[in-house]
Amino acid sequence: MLFEGGYTSVEVYVSPIYIIGCGDIGLRVASRWQARGASVHALARSAASTTALQARGIAVLNGDLDQPENLPPPAAHSIVYFFAPPPPRGVTDPRMRNFLDAIPNDSLPERVVYISTSGVYGDVRGAWVTEDAPVNPTVDRSRRRLDAEQTLQTWAGCTGVPVVILRVPGIYGPGRLPVEIVKSGRPILSEAESLYTNRIHADDLANICVVAGESHRPPGIYNVSDGHPGSMAQYFKAVADLLGVPRPSEVGMDEAKRVLSAELMSYLTESRRVDNSKMLRDLGVVLQFPTLVEGLRNCREA
Repeated sequence: MLFEGGYTSVEVYVSPIYIIGCGDIGLRVASRWQARGASVHALARSAASTTALQARGIAVLNGDLDQPENLPPPAAHSIVYFFAPPPPRGVTDPRMRNFLDAIPNDSLPERVVYISTSGVYGDVRGAWVTEDAPVNPTVDRSRRRLDAEQTLQTWAGCTGVPVVILRVPGIYGPGRLPVEIVKSGRPILSEAESLYTNRIHADDLANICVVAGESHRPPGIYNVSDGHPGSMAQYFKAVADLLGVPRPSEVGMDEAKRVLSAELMSYLTESRRVDNSKMLRDLGVVLQFPTLVEGLRNCREA
């Protein structure tokens, strides 16, 4: 239903919100739903997490996605956000399977929103990718996300529950900048050899997640980005300028492979430009930080 506020109409849900994997983005989403008057629940597997969530007014369900025998299901007609990462190894996501298996067929949620990765497209040599582009993940972390997508889509086809899959690139924002890397003095891949990367500000992502959970928004797959691809070199240099430290030195690809971590290199060998037009059009999203300049200015002020 709609609540007529002072300036805008805000949709207020009587359906409870369930967040599986309530980290940084989950907490941002939770606070936005709480501001709308929704009751927010989150899965927690430790006493410390339980205490921290309860301190924010979030009701806690205790359970572990890796131990499905005692996994509590969300309430019927709830809006579920699945933000939990897959296991760190392998090419599948058993955590998604365990969660879906715990949901009774006679007590289904109203909608499920899943944060995936734009890495499922693999390397397309700088081409623009829409949601219709073929998926071709080249690293295991992206293969795990694609497995979770497909598992969720299969379940949705059997149950009829609307599902929204958000294919998200690099997330930045206050508390999410590569401060340690920039301050360490380690080199970066040169601007001349850097490939396209894509970003989204954490607050914009949280707002997009809330919109995606609204019942009148069309389900489906959405690319998420600010629509202004850049390079990792540009990003690191911009962060250095923000912090007031010297910009990292630049090295060529051969030297980068020798001195940079395998994890970082895995982000530097794929190039794509994420088209966010479907997200803007069909979800009606208005980005608060449509460029890196505006997003980093927010980090300075935070």
